Amino acid sequence: MRFRFITMLVLLCGVAVVAAACGSTTAPSSATAVTITGVAPPVGSTSQFVATETLSDGSTKDVTSTTTWMSSDATVATVSTTGAVTGVAPGTASVFATIGNVSGTLPVTIN
Repeated sequence: MRFRFITMLVLLCGVAVVAAACGSTTAPSSATAVTITGVAPPVGSTSQFVATETLSDGSTKDVTSTTTWMSSDATVATVSTTGAVTGVAPGTASVFATIGNVSGTLPVTIN
């Protein structure tokens, strides 16, 4: 009986140590917003835009290289997969950056 008690106690202590070593059981933060910054380029020029993700814990991170970029009007402005915006013709278009199911938008006026 005493042997069983000691064995059970050692087993419970081992489980507690392993659980503590595994780290936090808190769920990872998820994206709550994507913010785009950049300066609209003139026709024929290119400007690098930056996408910043805001997480549910309030922290932010640069997601420029991992986001999906898109322009609302490729006849006015195009966007590369890395966030480089090129002015094609005078007008206004929106630049979108999407990561997961969260998107950000920035209107640009090309002159």
